Amino acid sequence: MDFRTMIKEYAEAPISRHLILELLSEYQSPNDKISELIKSNELISIRRGLYITGPKMDLPSPEPFLIANHLRGPSYVSLESALSYWNMIPERAYEISSVTIKTSKKYKNQVGRFSYQKLKTPYYSYGIRSIESSPKQTMLVASPEKALCDKVVLTPKINLRSIKQTREFLMDDLRMDNEVLSKLHTEVMELWIKNAPKKRSLEMLIKTLIEL
Repeated sequence: MDFRTMIKEYAEAPISRHLILELLSEYQSPNDKISELIKSNELISIRRGLYITGPKMDLPSPEPFLIANHLRGPSYVSLESALSYWNMIPERAYEISSVTIKTSKKYKNQVGRFSYQKLKTPYYSYGIRSIESSPKQTMLVASPEKALCDKVVLTPKINLRSIKQTREFLMDDLRMDNEVLSKLHTEVMELWIKNAPKKRSLEMLIKTLIEL
């Protein structure tokens, strides 16, 4: 059986080196075969011990958000990436930004750039949605409310202390639209305050959203 046939059912998610070695167990030197597959662009290394199939294989590839979930876990896509995904900001995010309970880290590979910022539990675990992009791909993405809260919490030097300042942050800095903001569920956001960093800033954010 050729490698493409063996790997086909796993191609829609990042693949561990352990799994590839199992599939190549009949080879005398499976590690050499992995190196050969990388050189021929049939496999792409996205970090040590983790791969996706290359374009030469002509197989469905995992979505970048799913790759982000696997690169450093546990994690979920948030901040500008999630805000852009939910059409809350006009700019397209060129780096996939995520939140993790591990230390902050950045990765750069053939797929793109990925960044991770640390948040503590239990706040970390609030507002995460499972998005099915295909029957074999389910991505973890912050809800619109959580992505915005994360942006406030994780932006250095942002301390929201007035409605005027908050409106400027939302509409001038982030270029958000009034109509989009008015649809956010502030009652859900209020449940997160107790265990959140920057409590006063999030309280002011909620107050501003209610008054829009």
